[in-house]
Amino acid sequence: MTRASRARRLATGAAYGGGGVGLAGAALVALLRQEARAARRRVKANPSEADPPTGNGVYGRGRGKPLVFAVLGDSSAVGLGVDDARETPGVLVAAALAELAERPVRLAKFARSGAVSKDLAAQVDQALLERPAVALIMIGANDVTSRARPADSVRALAEAVRRLIAADCQVVVGTCPDLGTIRPIAQPLRVLARRWSRQLAAAQTIAVVAEGGRTVSLGSVLGPSFASDRELFSHDEFHPSAAGYAAAAASVLPSIADSIGVWPAAADRGLRLRRDTVRPVAQAAARAAGRTGTEVQPTAVRGNETGPRGPWARLRRRQPPEIPTPEQADESALEAAPR
Repeated sequence: MTRASRARRLATGAAYGGGGVGLAGAALVALLRQEARAARRRVKANPSEADPPTGNGVYGRGRGKPLVFAVLGDSSAVGLGVDDARETPGVLVAAALAELAERPVRLAKFARSGAVSKDLAAQVDQALLERPAVALIMIGANDVTSRARPADSVRALAEAVRRLIAADCQVVVGTCPDLGTIRPIAQPLRVLARRWSRQLAAAQTIAVVAEGGRTVSLGSVLGPSFASDRELFSHDEFHPSAAGYAAAAASVLPSIADSIGVWPAAADRGLRLRRDTVRPVAQAAARAAGRTGTEVQPTAVRGNETGPRGPWARLRRRQPPEIPTPEQADESALEAAPR
């Protein structure tokens, strides 16, 4: 069975109620849960690894009504592992968006450490009260390390995306990270964790694109680079460090900015779109799951959104930009303001 067909099966199971695991798979999940619990105990044993401040507030000093940017998901969206809110992905993206949009951006973070996909429903309830223009969702790791059925996880994510888009909110999902890079999870489970997390990431992409959202692969962003550079991990070796979160923020920023029309076209001039950039969504999802910072979004071919092998999707791999700090974004806004 190909990666695309496995991802399609998971996504289809989410739509029609399937997605169970066999006895062997259940046993491996139980072992992985034990490893993950041990890793979490290391996190809890370190008092410095509490959730950082939310960073909620307005960034940028341009004119106009603040654009509301919502952040939902798990500890990766919270920014667990850093002490300063300015180093969390939500704040980094909000500050960069303010500079790109030349208007203030209000960050509204509803992510919670330990969240699984089913917890997104309550987070969306809160987010919709703020009427966000765009939302970032980062979710999936806890689904893999818990008893969550993949189909249930994908279904919950799809419903969250559907509700946000129905409220005129653009959605970008950072898919399940590559758990094979986490040292507290021992071999051979680390190899299995990598496989399962990539399969979930591909299934997430199929479901999100079907609802009209976009995805960015974080598995490969936090995979090869994390495996070779331990400075991208925080002290618990389970969550990213400030440098790791900056890398993740730089990967999702272009998609978030492009979704609301503020990503500069000049930034993509060096982006070469090959013929194979447009593919059936299942193939696109499988390819993106292992390629650094790859964006997948809905598209049409000759006016048709669906081909003989399913919906069409476009893959893009942008060069991650430099992320400005909140202070730099404020300085840019002051310089651009009329005197």
